[in-house]
Amino acid sequence: MIESYHFGAMTVRGEVHRSDLKIIGDKVIGNWWRIEGHAVHEADIVDVLGASVEILVVGSGEPGRMEVTRAAAQALERRGIELVALPTRQAVGVFNSLRSQGKRVAGAFHLTC
Repeated sequence: MIESYHFGAMTVRGEVHRSDLKIIGDKVIGNWWRIEGHAVHEADIVDVLGASVEILVVGSGEPGRMEVTRAAAQALERRGIELVALPTRQAVGVFNSLRSQGKRVAGAFHLTC
């Protein structure tokens, strides 16, 4: 589903995104803004928490500077959603692999730092 990623841009189904985004099922949600730029809070992933997903893959930026807060991780755990957080380049590979295996996976990707 994710065709390419390089610093500041991700191509999903032929559409180039130049701002952070989430993918939930077949829905791409562009211009993903968070409460705090380099942190993922529970409020930032409410849509993921309410979706029927097994795994959330978080792309934490090229160098991996964005962090998932403890509260967000605990909210995912309470709903039985596995969290995988990696620098975005690695996260893209994991996301695509899990989708190809038929897993119900969501993605939340920071495209820059």
